[in-house]
Amino acid sequence: MPESVINGYKMHYMDRGNGTAIVFIHPPVLTSKNFKYQIKQLSSHFRTIAFDIRGHGQSEPSNESVTYPLIVEDIKLLLDKLQIDKACLCGYSTGGSIVLEFLLTYPERALGGIVIGGMSEVSDTKLRSKIFLASILSRAGAVGALALTIAWRQARAKLPLIRVLYNDAKKGDSKNAKQYYQYSLGYNCTPQLRLISHPVLLIYGEKDKAFYRYAKLLHQQLPNNELVFIQQMGHQIPTKAARTLNRLIRQFLGHCSP
Repeated sequence: MPESVINGYKMHYMDRGNGTAIVFIHPPVLTSKNFKYQIKQLSSHFRTIAFDIRGHGQSEPSNESVTYPLIVEDIKLLLDKLQIDKACLCGYSTGGSIVLEFLLTYPERALGGIVIGGMSEVSDTKLRSKIFLASILSRAGAVGALALTIAWRQARAKLPLIRVLYNDAKKGDSKNAKQYYQYSLGYNCTPQLRLISHPVLLIYGEKDKAFYRYAKLLHQQLPNNELVFIQQMGHQIPTKAARTLNRLIRQFLGHCSP
């Protein structure tokens, strides 16, 4: 996994394959390893890039507070370093919010976006409570326990994958994880969604009913989008529905080539 100083911190990232570039963005505590199956299966068709956000996984902790605009700037500078003019952005959970922020901030550098179980705001009490609790646990220094819980949910019954996700996630900086969680609570780009002209693929799990409201909101507000529900699936799509997700990504990128 290459390492480079990007925007003032040492970033670890993966860069495999050739062709249309796609950048994967992970949620708090998890790392680029959560996209293991996407990198493995899609790199024979596309240029696949995944990175550890500041203070996550093997990336250096950040002295600056971790915010969506800062992460977007890091992505833009990573694309500059890799000499990629335009890429498709793919974000999972809160990583989907960063996709939207990137499309709003650097539309000229994007081919389109893929939002997996994501949102433009956190407006329901249940999800807000979950994110708030996770931020408290991060602040309490319980990143290891939080990492184990999250890794188990992502890869239940797949012990080798649980180990990979957990071992990487527990390296994270609790302060930066807390900042990422807390910024998510206050973020809201819903009023700006109609400014996004890029094609956006929205992917949700059929059983992930808590996110139906966000799927509906994005589907209604984004001018150019497609909404897909994966049958018999909850929130953990990249690891538990990799084959279906990768097929959807391949189809989408076929229409987003530069």
